[in-house]
Amino acid sequence: MDSERVIDLFLFAIPALITGLIAYYFFREHTKNEDGRRRFLLKKDLQVSALPLRLQAYERMALFLERIKPSQLLTRVAPISSDKDSYESLLIQNIEQEFEHNLSQQIYISDKCWSIINAAKNATIQLIRKASLLEKTDTANKLREVVLTEMMERRSPSDAALSYIKEEVSELW
Repeated sequence: MDSERVIDLFLFAIPALITGLIAYYFFREHTKNEDGRRRFLLKKDLQVSALPLRLQAYERMALFLERIKPSQLLTRVAPISSDKDSYESLLIQNIEQEFEHNLSQQIYISDKCWSIINAAKNATIQLIRKASLLEKTDTANKLREVVLTEMMERRSPSDAALSYIKEEVSELW
């Protein structure tokens, strides 16, 4: 009689265990799907609020690149004296100030884009320094002339970075 009771107990317990396991897996999957859905909705809401900030960062960096483009920079920043070294310092200081003013924008743009913008800034500074080192560059106005002539022969570093920004922004849509 004891063995019959044990067999009856197993016969009642097995369906209950199977039902319990099915319920456990069902609720686990349901909870996982709900968490995923909540994360998706939260991420979607955050993207809606973050997109304007990201676009504004790209706009500011595009403006920065336009402002440090040698043709724009040399037109906007006139030499104070005829000393080429002081003019070189003034131009580089202007570029660095523009860059520092926009440092916080790196939070909203990709690391690769930030690196390209930084490289464009450094290449522009290098271009000014190289032009200043030439023997024919003896005055501030001659420095302007040499840099502008150089820009007529090749693309400015800002143009390449600006192209990359436009490409990256087009991927946001």
